[in-house]
Amino acid sequence: MGRFVIPLAALGLVTGCVVPPQGSSRDDLAIYEQAAQSLNCTLVTEGDFLAMEMQTGLARQQLLDITGRYLSTGGAERLPGGGVKLTTGACA
Repeated sequence: MGRFVIPLAALGLVTGCVVPPQGSSRDDLAIYEQAAQSLNCTLVTEGDFLAMEMQTGLARQQLLDITGRYLSTGGAERLPGGGVKLTTGACA
């Protein structure tokens, strides 16, 4: 079983897919991206995160986990003054 881990991991990198964090689905990622687009693809203030919570129906921890996943896979970048800018999907 161990010999399949590396090829499957490489496949994920080749396809460029963001794998949802535990407790989230691909649908959650799509909803997250749509909500981020409505905020000009940036999450900077508490108000931005509250708007994301209301638009997506996701809990704050889910939003933080998804944001972290985008940051770790290159789908988002940290802003110099604080906050995050999504750089994938409709925000690319």
